[in-house]
Amino acid sequence: MTVTRGRADSAAVGEVPEPPVADGSILVEGLLTGICGTDLEMVSGEFGSGPAGSDTLVIGHESLGRVLEAPVGSGFAAGDLVAGVVRRPDPVPCPACARGEWDFCRNGQYAERGIKGLDGYGAERWRVDPYFAVPVPAQLGELGVLVEPASILTKAWEQVDQVGARSSFTPQHVLVTGAGPIGLLAALIAQQRGYDVHVLDRVTDGPKPDLVRALGGTYLTDLRQLDVVPDVVIEATGVGQLVYDCASLLPPAGVMCLAGIHPGPATVEVQLDALVRQLVVRNAALVGTVNAGKRHYADAVDVLLAADRSWLERLITRTVPLSNWPDALAREPDDIKVVVDLRG
Repeated sequence: MTVTRGRADSAAVGEVPEPPVADGSILVEGLLTGICGTDLEMVSGEFGSGPAGSDTLVIGHESLGRVLEAPVGSGFAAGDLVAGVVRRPDPVPCPACARGEWDFCRNGQYAERGIKGLDGYGAERWRVDPYFAVPVPAQLGELGVLVEPASILTKAWEQVDQVGARSSFTPQHVLVTGAGPIGLLAALIAQQRGYDVHVLDRVTDGPKPDLVRALGGTYLTDLRQLDVVPDVVIEATGVGQLVYDCASLLPPAGVMCLAGIHPGPATVEVQLDALVRQLVVRNAALVGTVNAGKRHYADAVDVLLAADRSWLERLITRTVPLSNWPDALAREPDDIKVVVDLRG
């Protein structure tokens, strides 16, 4: 799955060399990779960069593969299912990267598989260093392709917990905005924690409302339908007006985690002074989150194992073969998670 840096509509099925040993000592057969908004933006030519000296980038950062070869002592063996961590620490390294917190890199010199500076996992074979390989239990099977997106949400909830810990934080009501994969996985974790879950999205039919209701949650198409005060908001759309409106709802010590980026740009006229006053007076907090650390991948595996399998299977609404992967970019209205089968 290749794109050309800076060129719009360059998605192609490209022949590339065998993955170099420098990528890692574990050789993997690619099984599945997910398509997300980041991939769509790279295909549009807005960002993305390949390895040094190359304008071609193998994309694919939501990965699932089967180990073909692994060195003794790596913790992996042929036949194991594995997912690859996306981000790599910067070479300096900054204080965060030096502590293994590359998702908080301070100088921006990190690399990301399939996004920035490193080829991704969207290929028939790829390599990964054992340290950046995440074991996927066999019972999870092909649903392991959800590990990377789920890791984004396990980190988001960790951030909510850490910010909330500044007070006697006992959330009950959660609002999730956006019922795409990120929003639905955020709602899944909220449900597993025993919270009252409300999910806001624009669509009125299709799988999204049913998936929310299957979690025991309330599905909304208008914020005015919300009949509770949300202690936590997980914002997965990045739409400026909606961010503002939801921030205005936060109660004392409420936490809002921003996990979505809108392709924008958009101009929104808001009464920012009034919002700032409200956030200050209520001790409310807004925090942004991106990417994930190694522990968040392990947490994501636990979340997926604890979920109802049939519910998870309904998240993957379309699978396309590698030979025809550019068609995956034509997202259907009912699509939630589109994946590419790298074996055909």
